[in-house]
Amino acid sequence: MPEVILYATPTCPDCHALRLWLGQHGIPYEERDLTVPAVANEAKARYGVRVAPITVVGEQFFYGTFDQQRPKLEALLA
Repeated sequence: MPEVILYATPTCPDCHALRLWLGQHGIPYEERDLTVPAVANEAKARYGVRVAPITVVGEQFFYGTFDQQRPKLEALLA
């Protein structure tokens, strides 16, 4: 399984939904807190966005709402 990194914030509802979904499917992930300025700058430099959530799967990344990301994540991680 490819490495999964979740850039998230503590209060973001879509971040919470992604955490739950990943946990329910037994998908291990590393979380990075976008409220930390260095992490936000890293996300902006690597992916061109600073919005939450950003989900990185291997070499691919997705951002937007959980509902927008879910079909793409299901296709990659099923």
